[in-house]
Amino acid sequence: MGGLGRRGLAGGARRPAGGGGAPGRAEALVLAVLLEAWVRRSLYVAARARGADRRAARRAAVREAVPVTVRRLVLHELRAVASLGRWVRRGTHGVRPGDLAAAYTGPQTAMMYGLLFVLVIETVGLAFPIPWPAVHLVILVLDLYGVVLVLALHAACVTRPHVVRPDGSLRIRHGALFDLAVPPDAVASVRVDRRYPEGHLITLSEDGVLDLIVGSQTSVTLELNRPLPFTRPLGATEEARTIRSRRGRWPCPPRRRRPRTPRSRRRRAAPAPCAPGRPNGVPADRLPW
Repeated sequence: MGGLGRRGLAGGARRPAGGGGAPGRAEALVLAVLLEAWVRRSLYVAARARGADRRAARRAAVREAVPVTVRRLVLHELRAVASLGRWVRRGTHGVRPGDLAAAYTGPQTAMMYGLLFVLVIETVGLAFPIPWPAVHLVILVLDLYGVVLVLALHAACVTRPHVVRPDGSLRIRHGALFDLAVPPDAVASVRVDRRYPEGHLITLSEDGVLDLIVGSQTSVTLELNRPLPFTRPLGATEEARTIRSRRGRWPCPPRRRRPRTPRSRRRRAAPAPCAPGRPNGVPADRLPW
């Protein structure tokens, strides 16, 4: 028997592969995808039988089949990626004519660009020492995904600033992760209050203080006269009594060109600079913070 085994191996006979690892995993993945499609189809048919239209039935099927955490993560990433195009066009989201936009990305810009530089160096550095094409392709896709995601997160913060409406209401945001509308009658007071809190980007303390941390700091404290409900990035609902966020300088409005006049008739008074607290020409009673 030993001679037959040796002769068989020497003659080119192969031993059977044990377990069928790769085909087995591929079949399990295909089976999981088919099962998910069957479940969503069943939920869609049930919603249509209850009288819902096609769009509502699709949404109902997704809500019941996909966990809310997964849905919100995918939604945040899609909104962030969509912000890349808006950033290239120098556009903003949710800022209507007559609104005032306040940027808050100043402290985090250098950090985001530094992280982007590290990711690019890692992508280039790992492109050479890995000899296996399949592993190299997987790592390359993950690195490129990380580069795009960092750019998208920063673009979402740039294109989604805080907004002050003409009626005094506020829209406080943190990129695509957080969006809270504050009515004017809910604002008790606003003050400049620079702090360096610890914790995650969006942190709620036990006494109802909500910190929207940008670059490890906040600069404005908004006191509310009643608790306001808000939704966390992963879907949980909480209430805040005080909001601390970051606000930069207000943008200066463009100055209109004046017709040229002789030097002897020109006024020597210099134009007033843009105030750091509010835009030129905007009354203070329109700005609740």
